[in-house]
Amino acid sequence: MSNNEPRLSNSEGSHPGLISAELGRRDCLFRLGSGLGAMALTSMLHQDGALSATRESSNERPLDPKPPHFPRPAKSCIFLFMSGAPSQMDTFDPKPDLDKYHGKPITRIYGSLEKRLYVGSPFKFSRHGQAGIDVSEIFPHLARSVDELAIVRSLHTSVEAHTTATFFMNTGEAIPGSPSLGSWLIYGLGTENENLPAFVVLPDHRGGVFGGPMNWSNAYLPAACQGTLLNPVGPAIVDLVPTYGISRRQQRDNITLLNRLNEQYLDSNPRNGDLLGRMRNYELAFRMQSAVPDALDIGRETAFTRKQYGLDENVTEAMGRKCLMARRMVERGVRFVQIYCEGWDSHENIAGGHAQRGLEVDRPIAGLIEDLKQRGLLDETLIVWGGEFGRTADNTMTFFRTGPGRDHNKEAMVFWLAGGGVQGGRVIGATNELGTKAVENVYHTRDLHATILHLMGLDDMELTYYHGGRFKRLTNLGGRTIQEVVS
Repeated sequence: MSNNEPRLSNSEGSHPGLISAELGRRDCLFRLGSGLGAMALTSMLHQDGALSATRESSNERPLDPKPPHFPRPAKSCIFLFMSGAPSQMDTFDPKPDLDKYHGKPITRIYGSLEKRLYVGSPFKFSRHGQAGIDVSEIFPHLARSVDELAIVRSLHTSVEAHTTATFFMNTGEAIPGSPSLGSWLIYGLGTENENLPAFVVLPDHRGGVFGGPMNWSNAYLPAACQGTLLNPVGPAIVDLVPTYGISRRQQRDNITLLNRLNEQYLDSNPRNGDLLGRMRNYELAFRMQSAVPDALDIGRETAFTRKQYGLDENVTEAMGRKCLMARRMVERGVRFVQIYCEGWDSHENIAGGHAQRGLEVDRPIAGLIEDLKQRGLLDETLIVWGGEFGRTADNTMTFFRTGPGRDHNKEAMVFWLAGGGVQGGRVIGATNELGTKAVENVYHTRDLHATILHLMGLDDMELTYYHGGRFKRLTNLGGRTIQEVVS
């Protein structure tokens, strides 16, 4: 070998192709690129959990993205919960025969000695869209998007008290202690943004939700599947911004130390899912400090978009803000957003009560649908609208004198769905001539749950979790997909 020939270094002796001589430009770029590519691949595999250095299994990383049971276009869901129960015959299920009986006494006994009188709708209906669907006058903006809606008029539920019915709509059970719909979706699909909560709840600014946090609880599912409540007034998340003078490096070091101490305890109790979930939530809270302000900064939106959601008027500003925040979150990979609007419990003065609620939600919800469609996001975002039960066709004489309203009714209620693979521009099912009972293509709340899961690519019979000695599901008693909704 001549002195001018390149020589193998000691460390490269087992790799004849690697030499210690001065590299040419092409060789240098090739080797540098290979190293960076390997680093990038390692990072991606670590994020996917394939190279996790911890003890976590896939079951212990519930927020990792998971493939659906079958392909569906919907990636996110926005549930618009009209708390208090909107009246079907005053929103999307017109009953002209009821108007003929307005003020007349009924013959059916309700268990009350007080006389009850029929209540006709104080609102006019007109047909809209190519499908010619009847919509109440309280929704003039939403009526323009009726061809996007699949309106189910034939739903019913099992309970008709607000708290238990709200539990039932959110968890499939009338008593607390079961995972919420949002938690099941997170458990089944994970999230596509590890820096934001996978399940977000936006409550009404006027008060709490019937039953409180149990409505977005993870129950026996992994702790990371619980919903995150954003405050409707003041800071969305309290103490999101760290104390002045504490750097991100210091916070990261604190979390690392805390995890090291917690892991020592986990060694003696590896099945402590609550502790593991708390550790992951601390890490998520750290990442949220930079991600949440950007996601919720609606000030970055154009004047056109802000007007589209009704942020320019006091009556629509609160709901418009929540709908716009929901859009910003789902476009960033948040899986499930639930928005509450209180005040639909119109036992008296339904004319004033429902008219006011319509003013508050009509323009923001229509703006949400239009905005998602303009951005190409409607096909992958499922929107669900409805309350916890329906309303009666009559009321007591006392309420009739002060301003007629409607009582609770579990036998008939109306819901609509849009986007996310929904076949819009159609009405499913029907109620009787007075709107008090579902009679055609009748579906139960659990069928609605099964349909939402199906539209998100999940089989409600396969989405199970072993707890209390058996495999449990959101639809424990079984549910049917509402095929007329699915495109």
